[in-house]
Amino acid sequence: MSRNVNFDLSHPLMEAGLESPADEEGVHDSFQQLIAEHSDNGAASSALELQQLQSDLDEESRDNMPLSGPEHEHRRRQGASDLECDGGEMDPIQGEGWSSDTLKILSSMPSRTIGRNRGAIISQYCNKTLKLRRRRQTRPSIRDFSPSSRPSIRSYGMEGDTTDAEVSKRERLVNNLQNLPVSDRVRMLRGMPLSVAEKKEIRNLVMQKEKRILSNKKLSCCSQLKYYIIIAARKSWYSWLSFLHSLQPWQTLLKRVSGRFGTGVLSYFLFLKTLVFFNVFLFLVTGAFLVLPQAVHPPYRDTTSFSGLELLTGAGSFSHTVMYYGYYANYTLPRRSRDEGGGQNASTLTSDSQQFSYNMPLAYFFTIGMAFFITCIILVYSMSKTFGRSFRINKSNSILTMKTFSCWDFKVIKKKSVQIMSENIGTQLKELLAELTQKHTKSTFCKRFCRLMVHGVAWTICIASTTGCMAGVYYFSEFIHKDLQQNHRNLYVNPLMKEAKLLSLPTVVSVINLLLPALFNLVGWMETYESPSVFAYVAIGRNLMLKMSMLGILCFHWLGRVAPEYKSIGLTCWEDFVGQELYRFLLMDFIFTLLDTLFGELLWRLFSEKVLKRKRKPVFDIARNVLDLIYGQTLAWLGVLFSPVLPVVQILKLFLVFYIKMSSVMLNCQAPRKPYRASQMTTIFITLLCIPSLLGASVCVTYTMWSITPSTSCGPFRTLDTMFKAGKHWMEILEKDNPSLSVLSKAHTYFVENPFFLFVGAGIFLIVIYFHSQVVDGQRKIISLLQDQIQNEGEDKKFLINRLQSVHKQKQDAGKRLKSQDSTC
Repeated sequence: MSRNVNFDLSHPLMEAGLESPADEEGVHDSFQQLIAEHSDNGAASSALELQQLQSDLDEESRDNMPLSGPEHEHRRRQGASDLECDGGEMDPIQGEGWSSDTLKILSSMPSRTIGRNRGAIISQYCNKTLKLRRRRQTRPSIRDFSPSSRPSIRSYGMEGDTTDAEVSKRERLVNNLQNLPVSDRVRMLRGMPLSVAEKKEIRNLVMQKEKRILSNKKLSCCSQLKYYIIIAARKSWYSWLSFLHSLQPWQTLLKRVSGRFGTGVLSYFLFLKTLVFFNVFLFLVTGAFLVLPQAVHPPYRDTTSFSGLELLTGAGSFSHTVMYYGYYANYTLPRRSRDEGGGQNASTLTSDSQQFSYNMPLAYFFTIGMAFFITCIILVYSMSKTFGRSFRINKSNSILTMKTFSCWDFKVIKKKSVQIMSENIGTQLKELLAELTQKHTKSTFCKRFCRLMVHGVAWTICIASTTGCMAGVYYFSEFIHKDLQQNHRNLYVNPLMKEAKLLSLPTVVSVINLLLPALFNLVGWMETYESPSVFAYVAIGRNLMLKMSMLGILCFHWLGRVAPEYKSIGLTCWEDFVGQELYRFLLMDFIFTLLDTLFGELLWRLFSEKVLKRKRKPVFDIARNVLDLIYGQTLAWLGVLFSPVLPVVQILKLFLVFYIKMSSVMLNCQAPRKPYRASQMTTIFITLLCIPSLLGASVCVTYTMWSITPSTSCGPFRTLDTMFKAGKHWMEILEKDNPSLSVLSKAHTYFVENPFFLFVGAGIFLIVIYFHSQVVDGQRKIISLLQDQIQNEGEDKKFLINRLQSVHKQKQDAGKRLKSQDSTC
């Protein structure tokens, strides 16, 4: 039962230990052979110890003192105190008060004899290195030896008699180790049951002999050149690996956060780092297949002046750039069309089939679809991987043992790195100890009933407040929609004021997302959860309910009101309007994140220190901040169809949020008063990102492509009934031009147009997740059984020792009875 120890929670940066030697299994099974080989060296010392123990026990038995009597216990304690006063360490075997037979058996165990059989160990490892050398190395040519070292016929048969007499066992071991490869030599030295000082001495002897041989041996120019090339290539490879490791962003900052605030706060920043990766991937896909081809061949558009309000509203001059859907052409590139009105029809898709062309509608449809599909695969894989890592071992006993004894990395030499690493390990040990010492007290029926009542009232308050906010956002969005219709009829409305009014809906939603989680925290404080992790999970559930309900109302507003009635509110391209709305929501979410950091953390710390005269700082709210990230990422996924450049905005926002939150946590926050291990939080965050966030965004984007009619005057699908018809129309043209490719048209009809295969794919993903969870559950059960087996084996050893003790007592009592009978006779 092995497990890699990992003290870096972000990535497994520690190198795995070297493997055991090929013949190491024999080492653990050959202790009796070692004792037999070195009986001459170790017999004297073991005999002296056993004679001393036996003499003490015989004196006690001659005094007819029972082994378990109170006087014997007093004498044993008196002897132990005498040993302690003399400054010596008492033998743990002797301190138990076992019989002489038991002591003989325990003294002959490998753990008691391994220190007295050093010579036997060296002898056996000398033979093992010789066998490994013969198996690994080829026989060298006789030309490689000097004439004096070549074997002679006259000395044949006498080498075996003179070698042992002239060369000691240690020298033979050094010779054999020197002839082994470096990896085998290191493995063999690690496997030797010797002290570290002796291993170091043997290694130094090997290195000295190797240096002498290399200094005496003259290499040819070709060999020297070969070695120089190998060394240079190895150094360059190590430098490249170090450079790649340094490219990983925020490693030092993440370790510092983990050391000071624990794994709960660290999970937030790791999740933010994961979101940056997803957005970078999304931007690379859309930028390579949509933005770059259209930017190289831009359509003819009227440009407007930049007023500065575009940075807040996303409209104005930004509407005539590659940022939004309406800028993209509905023809094959690189042909440029200046007729952007009604004269542009579906016949433009068939032009210039002889030359190289880029079908922009088809590229737009398949790029968005493949981006979502690949993102889904990556998320499912990440979710299954983190699920297996966090749920495989649920007990903290074994993790605490490994963290205590084998978590330090001796490659760390810098003072700052050592300090960060020691803080990290100390915080992890506190979390594990808090989990082990957590007490689960059984409460009475009245306490349980009162607790259920408090929980029911708390959830009622949270659900009622969420429902009221949903109703408020719904009616306010309807008011905004009617106001847009009235402004369209009014010809004397200021365009800047009209765009500024569009910021009202994102502002209202952002205020709700800022204030309502504070109410949830207050209600959670009234519930008085004993475990901080349970409190975090409950807060995550309530915040998730709020965020998803807000997004549901907004999607209905955009796809149910704006898209069918876009002409009544004066829009020529409803897709651009939705993209601008999503840009505004992302921007307002970032602004309110800054306000929350300023007023919720910085001013609270200053108020506590200056006014209340306390050193108490706020605790970082993991649930609210993580759900803010999921909310923003859902907006980015919803907007990639209407604004292919929106992932760039999300990347910039995440970078700024990372450094702002990192600075705020370091300066304004304190570690949780009750440390807890957040081993499963990363898995929960990835699961929430996959199932509610990506799944909801995919459903909305799929519904838009399949059912909603695109705008007739903008975008790559302006001449089609739905966006989905782009692939079908291209297949019809391809089948007309090349009848031999009709198979592709049929495949598109069965696999792409038929929604059955979409549900099959989703079912396969769910089945994969289910089977992986079952495999992990089976591994957890096996690990639990193995731990129980190890514990039972320890109990078996105690049972055998107790049986030996009882047998010895029976023999001693029988001997006493025989002596008493002989004395009476």
